[in-house]
Amino acid sequence: MSVTRPSAVRRRLPYAVRAGACVAAILSLAACGGTAITDTASRATPAPSTSSAGSKADGPPGRAAAPAPRAPGTRPALIPGLGLRTRGRISADTRQALVVTGDSYNSSLSTAVLYTRDNPAQGWRAVTSRWRTHNGLNGWADQHWEGDLRTPVGIYGLTAAGGLFKPPESVFPYEQNPAYTVGGKGFDGEPLEGSFDYVVAIDYNRTPGVSPLDPERPLGQKRGGGIWLHVDHGGPTQGCVSLPVEHMKELLRLLDPRKNPVVVMGDAEWLER
Repeated sequence: MSVTRPSAVRRRLPYAVRAGACVAAILSLAACGGTAITDTASRATPAPSTSSAGSKADGPPGRAAAPAPRAPGTRPALIPGLGLRTRGRISADTRQALVVTGDSYNSSLSTAVLYTRDNPAQGWRAVTSRWRTHNGLNGWADQHWEGDLRTPVGIYGLTAAGGLFKPPESVFPYEQNPAYTVGGKGFDGEPLEGSFDYVVAIDYNRTPGVSPLDPERPLGQKRGGGIWLHVDHGGPTQGCVSLPVEHMKELLRLLDPRKNPVVVMGDAEWLER
């Protein structure tokens, strides 16, 4: 049974994306608001370790790369802020992890850092600065439902991207499409135009690898979907995570499908377990 924390009081200002998230603003789908690598664990019962969706690490087919030697007595570096349970749920073949840390369970403010472990013997290292980000208006959800205005906690694959504009130089799968257009105003009255200039789909309640615009919801429509990383518009989201445009471009340049990238996201309390 999931542990439910008190919900924040919702502000009821106009928002153009009313169906639950990002895709709804484009094609009347339920969205910013998914297929999850795993359904997230409750705070009372830790979830077992699971593998992330995505491509395997690059290297000779059928042959695992030998780990690089390390100095005696040293341990591989860990991602700061992640507890034993959370670290254990990151697949061994994942070599990129975007960690999004919410200020608190009911806060729409968060930060994000991209980590890589190109040398498993040395462990994880940060490859970006700490970016200020926004998440859902009401904070985070142990179990996300359509329309709750919360961002689902968990570890999810990053397997597809798209946007209104051509991407920066990138090896990550990306589709340019005029459908990535949004208007109107956000919860704080800020314009939403440009929010979908660049997006990366988060594999919550969606089929990994398909277009971010795909409407299929394997867990059912009531569980929401269309959870994206997208350009920040200066206020809370329906459930997505938004980054300033320069950081979205940097992220697209750095993401590599051969490194099986994931997003590890939630409030600090959840991540530290």
